[in-house]
Amino acid sequence: MIKPIEKSIDLGDGRSIVIETGKLAKQADGSVVVRMGNTYLLATVVSAKDAKPDVDFMPLSVDYREKFAAAGRFPGGFQKREARPSDYEILVSRLVDRALRPLFPEDYHADTFVTVNLISADSESTPDALAGLAASAALAVSDIPFGGPISEVRVARINGELRINPSASELKDADMDIIVAATKENIMMVEGEMDEVSEAELLEAMKFAHDAIKIQCDAQIELAEMVGAANKREYSHEVNDEALRQKVWDETFEKAKEVARAGNPNKQQRAEAFDKIVEEFIESNYNAEEDEIPETLIKRYFHDVQKEAVRRVMLDESIRLDGRAMDQIRPIWCEVDCLPGPHGSAIFTRGETQSLTTVTLGSKLDEKIVDDVLVKGVDRFLLHYNFPPFSTNDPKPYRGVGRREIGHGNLAHRALKRMLPDDLPYVVRVVSDILESNGSSSMATVCAGTMALMDAGIQFKKPVSGIAMGLITDKDSDKYVILSDILGDEDHLGDMDFKVTGTRDGITATQMDIKVDGLSYEVLEKALDQARRGRLHILDKITETISEPRADYKPHAPRIVTLKIPKEMIGAVIGPGGKIIQEIQAETGTAIVIDEDDKYGIVDVSSNNKEGVEKALARIQAIVAVPEVGKVYTGKVKSIVPFGAFVEILPGKDGLLHISEIEWHRLDKVEDVLKEGQMVEVKLIDVDERSGKLKLSRKVLLPKPDRK
Repeated sequence: MIKPIEKSIDLGDGRSIVIETGKLAKQADGSVVVRMGNTYLLATVVSAKDAKPDVDFMPLSVDYREKFAAAGRFPGGFQKREARPSDYEILVSRLVDRALRPLFPEDYHADTFVTVNLISADSESTPDALAGLAASAALAVSDIPFGGPISEVRVARINGELRINPSASELKDADMDIIVAATKENIMMVEGEMDEVSEAELLEAMKFAHDAIKIQCDAQIELAEMVGAANKREYSHEVNDEALRQKVWDETFEKAKEVARAGNPNKQQRAEAFDKIVEEFIESNYNAEEDEIPETLIKRYFHDVQKEAVRRVMLDESIRLDGRAMDQIRPIWCEVDCLPGPHGSAIFTRGETQSLTTVTLGSKLDEKIVDDVLVKGVDRFLLHYNFPPFSTNDPKPYRGVGRREIGHGNLAHRALKRMLPDDLPYVVRVVSDILESNGSSSMATVCAGTMALMDAGIQFKKPVSGIAMGLITDKDSDKYVILSDILGDEDHLGDMDFKVTGTRDGITATQMDIKVDGLSYEVLEKALDQARRGRLHILDKITETISEPRADYKPHAPRIVTLKIPKEMIGAVIGPGGKIIQEIQAETGTAIVIDEDDKYGIVDVSSNNKEGVEKALARIQAIVAVPEVGKVYTGKVKSIVPFGAFVEILPGKDGLLHISEIEWHRLDKVEDVLKEGQMVEVKLIDVDERSGKLKLSRKVLLPKPDRK
């Protein structure tokens, strides 16, 4: 048996994380197994020895996958094997990718694949909190150039106490749940949700996470030393022309600054102005018919020129690309009830970013079934985000949802879900279609989603707004600027972008990506405070349009009423082979779904017709009603026998009306008074204690004749 090289990390509460290497997947450039409890993650990394021609970016691919065998389960579906990654797996992949990507050398362009597989699982150790550590450890024991190590941890606040990587059962009581990624020196990424916490509480959690991450980074450094992975491979992935680089800088830098300081609010016009600088440079230095033009190099060098020019104008002259002040929010206009078909709708437009969002209300039959490796259940609140190419003037077809859309939709979902009412009977689907995009369409989704939900009549606890922020820093000085409501260009050229959502009383979700070393908590604190002011400004614009949820649902929205019945009565409502419930649905035009908990049957009755719901409820209540001795009922004669008639006084509950209880005088035949199908008023006079049979009387409701 091969004995792996191991390094253990003590979490300080009796739990530990073990990283081992040298046993599995040894042909990969780097391979580790990370263990916590019975949860095992196998992480591998492979990087090509050379870069493909003309590649000037980091072609990194991160895949997190969960094996159903890890939890001793069969996959669902006809094939009974793992298929495309679930949304959860994609979200974990994005968490790891966003932490790793900024730390590869800028000139490293080899195809690099990081794969993290869940190969063993228990119900308590959450694997998403270990995936970043596993990926970084695989890089640490490889010869691939990497500026880490990093690690990721989950921080949750449970009963007022911050915990690192709490168990899944403990997480149910958390009012803050975030994942933080960092190197030993710097926070790299933060993402999570919370119950209206303050900016100070969020910073406290980030610092708490960083202290734990430093220990995990030290363990990876020691593991790399144990396997002799200190020396990284040599590479040469760029062919440069330094004379051309300098010429591009000399001839275009001031022109780029002129475009940057022009303050043009139109995205397309700004892009055309920058493109014209490149065209003029080529025209003035090359003969199109005779010279071989190094267009790829020129554009690469001008990208660096443009980035520095825009940053310098912001840092030195306090001028943004579209002419705004650093804390100024672009013009906002909003509209609700803009579409007649959906159950709720809203448009939110901020500058050149626009979301058209709709809300659809459904019944339990519309729940999303979740069948992941570690989570089985249903989702009752769905949020889908769509980003078609026309929103950025891209002339290409829309080929469906990508990872970015899943990530942006998840952020908006987290921002809104804790503000939904606790007793909401509906399954809710929010769909955000981005019609224009130039900076933070995910935050536009949050704002439009809030308005559409209130327009639908959902009794939303508090309105939520969101804002995207940016940061530009100068490495050679302490100078920096914080940007509110960033443009797409500012996101690309900046050192940090972060999104914050919340109510007037606190933060509900956040996502941060930090691309610069040495960012102090003081700067983060100022950025979060500026974000809070911007968020409240946007919230004012939302509440000017719709200040509170509508008092009622739209006329065409389904009506859902929930009824609790005794658990033992579920069968009576359903009937043999579903006969009774199907009959009720057909006669009333409703959809009826019955669930059960420990004590009750939970009945949901839904229909677009309010009268149909009321009729169905009356039928169900009659079925579950307990007959009361002394109470008068109007029932139907179901059958006639020589000794009396059986009368249905409640659905499925027949009583015997004996021939002697029909009239005060003696009857020879029941048919002299009653016939089948006749409605008759009777009184329940007794219930047999042994058999439960019902005894009815008609005559006690009739005047008693005088004796002669």
